[in-house]
Amino acid sequence: MADLTLFHTAKAHVETFDRLAPDADLTHVVRPDWLERAQGGIDAALRQDITQAIQAVQGPVLCSCTTIGDVAEKAGATRIDWPMMQKAAEIGGPVMLAYCLDSTRAPSTTLLERAFRERGKSAEIRALPLTGLWHHFTDGNNDAFHRQIATWVNTSLTLVADTSCVVLAQASMAGAARFIDTDVPILASPEIAIRALLKDV
Repeated sequence: MADLTLFHTAKAHVETFDRLAPDADLTHVVRPDWLERAQGGIDAALRQDITQAIQAVQGPVLCSCTTIGDVAEKAGATRIDWPMMQKAAEIGGPVMLAYCLDSTRAPSTTLLERAFRERGKSAEIRALPLTGLWHHFTDGNNDAFHRQIATWVNTSLTLVADTSCVVLAQASMAGAARFIDTDVPILASPEIAIRALLKDV
């Protein structure tokens, strides 16, 4: 049995997680069609497909897609951004929530609020929509994608000086962290999640 089975909606995440956990036995399942179908809302058929696929797996499961995270969690998977949201709540607000897909905003906001609520805190969330940059990722131009995210985050941090941390809502955004020049904690989900799930492996 694998140490961890990961469900992705983009093939690019396979390399990311293999690099983060080179000694772990990872099984990757890539379903870009799930994200495409979810853009118009998650209907009963898609919910059933996701649930059946996850529940067919033995052992721990991680879902790297924020958009379908709620469905994946209900099916038994760990949402990639949950450990990150817990870390953000530990740091406290105000939190800058940067995202590049409209379908990400609601599930990310809800999950962040939940993490704060579990600590008995009220979440102050400042949304930073960067949806105009998503095409760089789908075109495979990761360098431009990450650098432009960083530019927007850097600019926003200069305008909002009291930000406690920045949450990069999607796993695909993680590479932007190295280009962001700030002392404010920048939280990216892949590394935080893999550490949390493989700590005993």
